[in-house]
Amino acid sequence: MKIRLILIAVACLATSFAGVAQVSQNKHSKTTLYPSYKGLIMAGYQGWFPVSSDGVMYKEEARVHIDMWPDVSEYEKTYPTGLKLADGSTARFFSSTDKSTIDLHFKWMKDYGVDGVFMQRFFGETKPGNRSNGYKTTVLKNALEAASKYQRAIGVMYDLSGLKGSGEDCSTLIDDWKFLVDSLHATNQKGAHTYLFFNGKPLVTIWGIGFPDRPYNIRNIGIERFIDFLKNDPVYGGCSVMLGVPTFWRDLNSDCLNDPYLHTIIRSADLVMPWTVQRFSPLLHNDLDRYRDLVIADMDWCKANKVAYVPCVTPGFSWHNLSRSSFPDDVKPVASIPRQKGRFYWMQLATAINAGAGMVYVAMFDEVNEGTAIFKVTDNPPVGDIAKFADLEGMPSDHYLWLTGEASKALKNNQPLSLKIPQR
Repeated sequence: MKIRLILIAVACLATSFAGVAQVSQNKHSKTTLYPSYKGLIMAGYQGWFPVSSDGVMYKEEARVHIDMWPDVSEYEKTYPTGLKLADGSTARFFSSTDKSTIDLHFKWMKDYGVDGVFMQRFFGETKPGNRSNGYKTTVLKNALEAASKYQRAIGVMYDLSGLKGSGEDCSTLIDDWKFLVDSLHATNQKGAHTYLFFNGKPLVTIWGIGFPDRPYNIRNIGIERFIDFLKNDPVYGGCSVMLGVPTFWRDLNSDCLNDPYLHTIIRSADLVMPWTVQRFSPLLHNDLDRYRDLVIADMDWCKANKVAYVPCVTPGFSWHNLSRSSFPDDVKPVASIPRQKGRFYWMQLATAINAGAGMVYVAMFDEVNEGTAIFKVTDNPPVGDIAKFADLEGMPSDHYLWLTGEASKALKNNQPLSLKIPQR
């Protein structure tokens, strides 16, 4: 009898040690300055403006595809372009691959109270040939360092744009996540640990599920396998997952695939973030009421299905130059969704927070391509015969960073929330 008891005790002890060994394999930091998304306003960060090999940006006006121009007065390094300012001087641009550029952007986040960013990582960048040598890996590496330096939250957002679907699946994302954890120490930075967690686990976002214009079928791209890996792998898993989906994901219509499998995938995740860029406009009567109703109904569904909800807001939209070069038969006007000096942006922020949203996603921090950037842009962009740019309607270059910080204070209950845009 004693021998049997001893054997049972040894077996239990071995099982216990095995469990400890399995836990100890996990490579993520056990602590972070940002243990939850709740109470935070995070923005998307593209970082896709590398300088060309000859050190000149946008040499030809006809090939310009951005609709807003950054205020470059504070950058350590800038580069000449083929465009001119109103005074005849050469318009200059930054490069996302410069460490000083990323450092400045994260400094702005701290200065204005922007909580942090999700670094966009596109599917093509995760392929073996691009993974370690692509410039976006350099951008991410510098961003992780700057996030630690300025104690800003940072997360990885995988964008499925670029996934063809013909035999491709999410297996490269698994390998890429291992690379980010092993080589860049994404979830275990040197210095202050600021990788964003949710429910005590590192948060990984997958954007691009459910859009009908994508060439892939969400049922055969291995998305469930990737989510299961992120959640349950003993070494690289133990993560929370957020999914970026179309605006009308809940009803499976309009801009969304009519496939109930999407709901199955969403229920397997921890958070859902609907993409609402271009879906609402201040030019439409009572459109912010429609936005409010959408947010409330989305939150009700999420509560019933035990999924956290993150509303998306954007300052405006402009796609003139990109549409001119890519869709010459359907050229969009400059500032087709106007900013109204920040009123449109603030109304989305205030509406979402007032409706009960506990966290917010801003599209985007640096995307001047679609005129959605909240970082510092100039009210005096280049002038020319072909490329046209949206200005800031007389507002200071930091106006949208400041508004984001004011909204973050209200979300954290550090100051009252007003539906009226604040004044400086």
